Amino acid sequence: MSTRLQIAHAGAVFAADTAGEGTPVLFLHANVCDNRMWRAQVEAVGEAFHAIAYDRRGFGQTRAVPEDHSSVSDLFAVLDAVAPDRQAVLVGCSAGGRIAIDAALRHPERVSALVLVSPSVAGAPAPAYPAAALPLLANLQQAEARGDIDKMNAIKARLWLDGPLQPEGRIGGATRSLFLDMNQRVLLAPPTGTDLDMDRAWPRLAEIGVPTLLLWGEYDFPHIQERCRRMVQTLPAVQGHALRGVAHLPSLEQPGEVNALILDFLSSAG
Repeated sequence: MSTRLQIAHAGAVFAADTAGEGTPVLFLHANVCDNRMWRAQVEAVGEAFHAIAYDRRGFGQTRAVPEDHSSVSDLFAVLDAVAPDRQAVLVGCSAGGRIAIDAALRHPERVSALVLVSPSVAGAPAPAYPAAALPLLANLQQAEARGDIDKMNAIKARLWLDGPLQPEGRIGGATRSLFLDMNQRVLLAPPTGTDLDMDRAWPRLAEIGVPTLLLWGEYDFPHIQERCRRMVQTLPAVQGHALRGVAHLPSLEQPGEVNALILDFLSSAG
């Protein structure tokens, strides 16, 4: 069972869930989710490690005043509140992966290993979207212009949960309901200010020497899959896995498989 914490830092109060003891393993969620995307992983990892998952500014139960901020500084503020001065394994999905990469480059002495799931990377090549996805992306822009939250939420579920080239509703039931609830909160959240951490990490990936597990789904956007394949060729100490039958959020679609991969990696990474 996890414990809920409230951690104050730089104009924000971060909602964090923790479970277990030992080496800290800190989870960073995607921009269409909150820390609930990691519930199954926190439970599994917390049996052998100190699992920590928090809502970033503008997400979930975290509350923040709108001001310029550093997501990397926020990360270490949460870590220091829970496990002061400890090295940690950082687990990040999508934009959470970008923050984990930035943290590893900025403070390598605090990061012992990385688990990156469908990660964003600041400075990566611009995306080339498949023609079949362009009408859906255009519909999303139109819904954003109208402020149609329900339509935006439905389209984002199609893009990021089902996969942009997969049938709508491929993922249903409780998983879809959870996604729609998490992302609706994101869409309704007030502005949080500018994230100042947008250094170009892409040209510096070879500097990341810690053990890294890199996961991506075969139903994700093609440019994200290609980005991950290039990262496998660039990161010095990486294990790469293309996951069958999943899109951008494997921890929601196949939690058991993701748990097994993470736990096996954590055991081998020491």
